Amino acid sequence: MNITDYSKEQIQEGLEKARKEHDGVNDQIRLLFAPIRIDEENFDIACNIYSRIDPGGFNTAVVVEAYDEVLEKKLPMPSNRFFKTPLGEVPVNDFMRNEFCDEEDDFFIHDEGYSKQMSLFQQLMFLQTVKEDFSALSIQIADREQPIVKELAYVLEEVLASRSALLIFCCELANSRKKEFERIRKMVKKKNHSGLLNYLNSGESHIEGTTSFIAGVLVANTWELNLNFLNGEYDRYSGSLLTAYGDREKVLF
Repeated sequence: MNITDYSKEQIQEGLEKARKEHDGVNDQIRLLFAPIRIDEENFDIACNIYSRIDPGGFNTAVVVEAYDEVLEKKLPMPSNRFFKTPLGEVPVNDFMRNEFCDEEDDFFIHDEGYSKQMSLFQQLMFLQTVKEDFSALSIQIADREQPIVKELAYVLEEVLASRSALLIFCCELANSRKKEFERIRKMVKKKNHSGLLNYLNSGESHIEGTTSFIAGVLVANTWELNLNFLNGEYDRYSGSLLTAYGDREKVLF
């Protein structure tokens, strides 16, 4: 059972419980790293990051996730007018979607990789509980090549820098991979982006959604955001070590 089987009341209860365990809403958050699959095992940590969001801090949520296979289009965006979850419909920001297509040739409005199994719908369930009125945009990364990751990060930085938007990067690294996480953490802290990009194609990474993760790191760096990973708060947690939020406050590695 994943989050799409939860009621709005169940999610709201989880968010309220999480808010009591940290400093509350953070109006400096611009991006999140969220687990690809959200279920009863990692529900608490997902509530932790989503409960920090200021509902007034964004009008559009941009959900970025990696596609497992190479598609015809490198950076496809579904053609939907809205996305529907059990909590209702979320309109697509069509203006912003067209703006991405105008910016670079690899962005296309294309449905080849679109499915109900996308992480998008799981992230929207939380956002619909946090905020009633917002639009959404879905971007899939369908190529693992470094130029595509750099291009995605560059366009996100340029288009969204002054927008009221929340970026959500879907990625996972199993809790059993603590040594690998430490290696990643050091590269992020030292801003060793070439090392991260090389790591992407080395075959050594056990990250699911690696391209999404690295694109998020590049955007956070350009926007001078601190990445706050929650791994230390969930030592016995069985989900992703990469769950984090990006803001301009004290870094909590």
